[in-house]
Amino acid sequence: MRRSRLILEDGTVYDGIGFGAGKESGGEIVFNTSMTGYQEILTDPSYKGEIVVMTYPTIGNYGINFDDEQSGTAQVNGFVVRELCNNPENWRSRLELEAYLHKNDIVGIAGVDTRALTKKLRKNGTMRGLISSEGSGTAQLSLKARKLPALSEQDLVREVTTQKPYQTGKAEGMRIVLIDCGAKKNIVKSLVRRKCQVIVVPAFTDAGAIMSYQPDGIMISNGPGDPGAVPYVVETVKELLGQRPIFGICLGHQILGLACGAATYKLKFGHRGANHPVRDLRSGRVYITSQNHGYAIREDSLAGLELEVTHLNVNDRTVEGLRHKKYPAFSVQYHPEAAPGPRDSHYLFDHFISLIA
Repeated sequence: MRRSRLILEDGTVYDGIGFGAGKESGGEIVFNTSMTGYQEILTDPSYKGEIVVMTYPTIGNYGINFDDEQSGTAQVNGFVVRELCNNPENWRSRLELEAYLHKNDIVGIAGVDTRALTKKLRKNGTMRGLISSEGSGTAQLSLKARKLPALSEQDLVREVTTQKPYQTGKAEGMRIVLIDCGAKKNIVKSLVRRKCQVIVVPAFTDAGAIMSYQPDGIMISNGPGDPGAVPYVVETVKELLGQRPIFGICLGHQILGLACGAATYKLKFGHRGANHPVRDLRSGRVYITSQNHGYAIREDSLAGLELEVTHLNVNDRTVEGLRHKKYPAFSVQYHPEAAPGPRDSHYLFDHFISLIA
């Protein structure tokens, strides 16, 4: 471990102790309010390009196992914690968090006042920043942070999507094509658990190639960055609308909205955590959901479109669910596969299967 600093683009400095990879790393600073699930967060491709601040004070206390990863490697650009636990106690633990970050070449910093940092991000919005152990001056490092590309300037989906198609599940089951914009493994598992054959294709696969698989249904996965940075996926979904039932999750929700003519915008500090309340407008029921996104659908852009809002965020009334009025297509902004304690959002996968049936 070594002395390290987190420097924001406005020049604010947070001192701490570096752990994990011994290098400098930059990205957009975001915070996650989950009490557990740091391994799922680290390996979620939706965090590509971001440095994640954990608001829960002690991280690493149950170690790392090899079953809960949501992709083949850690995806975050950096990891910020208040207190690092390097003596985990859990029967599933196979590795300490520090060793895991070092193995995956991810920079971490501990000892940071994460409460103060989170309050700053809530007040001022997300910022770019650097984790650095170098002796450079603050002004020089904050300038370097300001020169980092914004998420809206990057096509991060191409960095995390599979490069070639693959399939899993029961060959005799319903055939689902999953457009991989950075899909979490639990999405695939949720479909396989329902006896589906899942064909995972790269995000840049065109509509003709997708239909050549003769799918029964199509899913658009979660993924990182600005939905406006992936117009090629939006165009593909436009062509697929009405041909097969479609289900979009997170980035997939935003892409479906854009494909139907809606607009998106960047949230001030995003929704990232495992305790976000969402109301289903049809039943009135409120679900506690897992979320990870920095962009949302503009509700005022839906006027005159063939889209119906099905879910709203209870905290800020952002659009959390859409349904197409004409075609069998729907989406949610949150993660029904994540099971943040309750599993009551799993019904969405069953609804997708029923649409196909």
